[in-house]
Order: sequence, then structure tokens, then C-alpha cells
Amino acid sequence: MSDLIVRYPGLSDYVPVWKAMQTFTEQRNPQTLDELWFVEHPSVFTLGRNADEKHLINPGDIPVIKTDRGGQVTYHGPGQLVAYLLVDIQRKDWGVRQLVTTLENTVIDLLAEDNISAVARRDAPGVYVDNAKIASLGLRIRKGKSYHGLSLNVDMDMEPFTRIHPCGLKEISITDTRTLGGPATVEQASEKLLLQFQSRLGNVTTEIRPFDPAVYKVA
Repeated sequence: MSDLIVRYPGLSDYVPVWKAMQTFTEQRNPQTLDELWFVEHPSVFTLGRNADEKHLINPGDIPVIKTDRGGQVTYHGPGQLVAYLLVDIQRKDWGVRQLVTTLENTVIDLLAEDNISAVARRDAPGVYVDNAKIASLGLRIRKGKSYHGLSLNVDMDMEPFTRIHPCGLKEISITDTRTLGGPATVEQASEKLLLQFQSRLGNVTTEIRPFDPAVYKVA
């Protein structure tokens, strides 16, 4: 039997996937397997629960969605890999800090495969290469269960990041894996990131299953 279910919704609008995560988390029981969803979203800005809208400078024609994750404002768009980790951290006896560190280290280790040196910052969760942000984190914990996750910039149009203060950080630069000589496509990045998750979650076995929005009563 597998330990982790992996799903690939592909290019999917933000709200239906977000609502599906909420439904999955609400309906799961102590025996429900953890899941990992790899997604790519059309262009969208999202605001965390306590986000300060002053960091939303000029969204223009890009939609803005207030969500229930932690953190400030961030951008999702084509060429970015979003990994949603739906884990029973209570069952794993993890705290939030261990979950954050696990997410950050999956990206750090992925980049190290291509000799890209990356670090995490205690004061600003995420992953950075030479002070340029390459991955962002945003989480929600409900009844000991996590949802949301991380976004990894792979091969992106950087212009939308100029319309916000990413994660509430002013004058920060943004980079992606292709620019640095890492994975050049979302598909390549997801393959590498899955291997890192398998290791970081305890050498878990995985099973790929389709993503069916109807299961979560999402139109």
C-alpha cells in the first residue's frame, strides 16, 4: 500500500483547486492517506489571511484573490510549479516549523542537484539564491492537517512580480530555475521535486491518481 497519493491537476484555475483542498482536508479521517498535488495556475495574485493590501501595488488585469493561507501577497502564473502538500502533521508528530523546514529543504536539495546554492531565511519563509527569491511558502493548518504549500519559479515571465511586493518584501529580486541552469520546464521540476518529497517525508512510497474535481464537489 502506498504512503502518499500524488495528483497532477495540470494548468488549473486557482479557486477550484483551493476549494478542493479545503474539502479534502475537512473530509479526511485518521486513516486518510496524505496527498501531494502538482499544479500550474493561470496568472493570479493571492493574498494571505493577514496580508496588507499596501503590498499590492498595481495588479492591473490580473485577478486578486483573498485566500486562507498564511503570508502576504504572491503571484502564481504559467511556468511556476505549485506543490500543495496535504499532510496530517498531527499523525506525523510534526510541528509547523518542521513542516516549513521540510518544504524549504525539498527545494534547496532540488537546486543542489544542479550545483545551485540556495538558503532559507528564518525571518521570511521561502528559498533564496543570492538574495533572489526562487520559491515561496504559504500554509494553512486545520485540526492538525496542512494544505496549501510552496511555489517554485521554473520558467516565468517576471513582469507580474513588479506589480507587488512579493511576500511583503520591498525591492526583492525574483529568479527562476531555468535562468540559474536548473530544471527548464514545470514537468522536469515536478519529477525532481517528487523525489525530494519522497525522501523528506521518510522514503515514502507513492501512487499517482487522477485529479477529479467532482470528487471534491467542485464545479
